[in-house]
Amino acid sequence: MTALSPARPVWSRHVTHRFGVAMAVSGLHARTVLRAIELAALEAGCRLTLADTGDSVSEEAAVVRSLYEDRVDGVLLVPAAGDEDVVNGLVRAGVPTVLVDRMANRTDVDQVGSESIHAVSSLVRHLTDRRHRKIGLISGKPGTTTSDERLLGYKLGLGRSGLRWSPSLVECGHSTPGGAAAATAKLLDAWPSPTALVVACETMMVGVQYELHRRGIRIGDELAVVGYGDTTWARSVDSPLTTMTQPIAEMGRKAVQLMLTRIADPGRNFETVRLTPRFAHRASCGC
Repeated sequence: MTALSPARPVWSRHVTHRFGVAMAVSGLHARTVLRAIELAALEAGCRLTLADTGDSVSEEAAVVRSLYEDRVDGVLLVPAAGDEDVVNGLVRAGVPTVLVDRMANRTDVDQVGSESIHAVSSLVRHLTDRRHRKIGLISGKPGTTTSDERLLGYKLGLGRSGLRWSPSLVECGHSTPGGAAAATAKLLDAWPSPTALVVACETMMVGVQYELHRRGIRIGDELAVVGYGDTTWARSVDSPLTTMTQPIAEMGRKAVQLMLTRIADPGRNFETVRLTPRFAHRASCGC
């Protein structure tokens, strides 16, 4: 089990609350989310204890149990796929809990994340408006609400453009660079291959970039690429990537705010907050 560790304790001011943060800490996106939570907690005078779940349900259950035994005032959780029992345990125990980034289909817990369905639909429509008809999707890790919603958004965008969804144009990249590279290779080796790709998360963009570079394919000229999520490198590569940029700083602030509000008023209605991503138009879409 991963040891608990304090995340940037605040010694210079009075600590009002101590929260546990349970999440997988590997990957640029995860670190960005964690930093946003840390800054929001610092501003609110709260202290955090970080527990790395490794994106595993069993590890998540173990570290959440340790946080509970450590008597934290609440848990900010980026849930692993299939962790319903873990969240159920927190709810039954009455532990103030906020799900962050990966949202669940439930109404008995506070949660905050980025809107995915209409955002991905808009990316697809952007491509179809440029006369692309063979649009592939590199989907994320199965079993997470975010992956399911982004797949639904892809289908919605095709339907709104009068195109039929084909499972042969969807490959799972498992939310990893290596998985995305393999998924990209499968789509490009098929016939007919797609003229455009939608990448469901920024972590997988690295693998897509690698595979296209390996094949000598010029992004934006020979293949249009758009993605959900944003990173600094995505803006500086050749060609800069057209993306839906998540409001991660706002997500961190809202997560801490929801937690503080829940502690202050335990009987209030549970709240689900979906933040709107921003469309960042760059060169990778070929326009």
